[in-house]
Amino acid sequence: MAQYDVYANPSRSAADGIPYVVVIQSGLLDALATRLTMPLAEFDVETKVPTALCPVVTVNGRRFHALAHFAAPLPAKVLRRPVDNVAGQASALVSAFDAVLSGI
Repeated sequence: MAQYDVYANPSRSAADGIPYVVVIQSGLLDALATRLTMPLAEFDVETKVPTALCPVVTVNGRRFHALAHFAAPLPAKVLRRPVDNVAGQASALVSAFDAVLSGI
């Protein structure tokens, strides 16, 4: 399981609005039973979101907003097969998490 791997949301009840989660936890912590994840949500064009906190991430050609303020640990065993890896977009995810932690 690699950092920035994207997985289908294991929560069936939330998967309609948040179809994916991205692992943001460092691979150095793979011995842990959980992975820190950030939900990826698809919003309609009308919805306004703060881009510093919710950057756009492209997964398999579709645009999603990463919801840094909803980052949460999930058991590693519920994350089955990655559907994509967004390591090329890591700086936006790290900046969004920094916004949560430090307000900048």
